[in-house]
Amino acid sequence: MTDNIEADFRQIHEADVQTRFLPGDIIEVIGDFSPGNPPQHVLFDFDGTLSLVREGWPEIMVPMMVEYLQETGTDESPEELEKVCAKFVAELTGKQTIYQMIQLAEEISKRGGTPLDPVEYKNEYHDRLMQRIVSRREGLASGEIPPTDMVVPGSFDLLDLLLERGVPVYLASGTDEQYVREEVELLGLDKYFGEHVYGAQDDYKSFSKAQVIERILAENNVDGASLLGFGDGYVEIQNVYDVGGTAIAVASDETNRDGRPDPWKRERLIGAGAHAVVPDYARAGQLIEWLWSGKE
Repeated sequence: MTDNIEADFRQIHEADVQTRFLPGDIIEVIGDFSPGNPPQHVLFDFDGTLSLVREGWPEIMVPMMVEYLQETGTDESPEELEKVCAKFVAELTGKQTIYQMIQLAEEISKRGGTPLDPVEYKNEYHDRLMQRIVSRREGLASGEIPPTDMVVPGSFDLLDLLLERGVPVYLASGTDEQYVREEVELLGLDKYFGEHVYGAQDDYKSFSKAQVIERILAENNVDGASLLGFGDGYVEIQNVYDVGGTAIAVASDETNRDGRPDPWKRERLIGAGAHAVVPDYARAGQLIEWLWSGKE
């Protein structure tokens, strides 16, 4: 059984790796990758890969961390602390939220402070985040906000195409499972995923995306080459790559949603082992046809 403590980022592809675009200049293929047999199971990350309900979350997390670091009496300016926090928050994106809070506790200790249990920081962050996104959740619940406004463009088209092909889809998120399930339902994504929704637990060592992948492969008696994965964090890209699956990086620009990839995400996810990069699912039909047939 794989160790469920999530692995750190490691470089698979160098920054100067050659890439090419499929016709239309949206789907960027890394190296000489070409799809093999049609996928039999498809794994999605949630926030930033499908859902945009939590768009802007770093604007809540980083300032909270800066506040706690300032309480240590450090000589660093708020601007310097913001750079420190923004860097490790970005680098840990894709892991469960608790890992960012563990790092916060370590940073507090480095500066002579006495940190709280990281779970307490996670809970406070979530309370603050909920204040930011409550209007989005309420708007979805009331019907005032259509779900298409709160997902990566083309998400429903992509999921419908997978549904038509009869391919089971799974969701694994670093966000706490109870909130993932709530937001899956608010977005109307439950009809695609059913009970195949997995998220972070209070006992963070009892859950990992790698563990979900192991379960999919073991329960279906298939090897990793049958797995297709979509994600905007390095963890799921690296996990899918490690089992021999096909990893599609979703370099989503969650704020602008203008069809252009987020440059930092793109570079990070290529480095993690992505086989192809998309900014969103505007070319869902072309993407699925290529993945299933290999025709460019």
